[in-house]
Amino acid sequence: MAKRYAGQVPFLLIYVREAHPIDGRQAPQNVREGVLVESAKTMADREATAEVCIRQLDIRFPTLVDRMDNQVELAYAGWPDRLYLIGADGRIVYKSAPGPAGFIPSQLESAIKNTLAGR
Repeated sequence: MAKRYAGQVPFLLIYVREAHPIDGRQAPQNVREGVLVESAKTMADREATAEVCIRQLDIRFPTLVDRMDNQVELAYAGWPDRLYLIGADGRIVYKSAPGPAGFIPSQLESAIKNTLAGR
C-alpha cells in the first residue's frame, strides 16, 4: 500500500513497545516463530528491538520509535497495533480497531481512497 500511494500519502510506522515480551505475557505464536525479546529497559533496547521488527517484516517506509515514557502510545492508544490515517489538517480520518484482529489494511485503503477523492 505504501508503494501504491507513494507521492500521495506518506506512510510512517511508530514502534511503541513489544506486545508479548518474554518477561511479560508471552504469545504462543511468538514462541513458534522465535520472536523472543525482553521488555526494553532503555531507549537503546527499544530501538534495537524496533530494528529487528523492521528487518523481519521488511518495512520499507520511515519508522520512528516511541520514547520510554510511551507518550505516542498513550496519546493514540496504538498498542499492540493500530492503523491510523491522519488528514492534511492533522485530524484523525481513520482509526482501526486494536490489532491484530482490528488490523485490516483494506479498511485503511478505503479511507485513503475516500480522502484522496475528497469525501
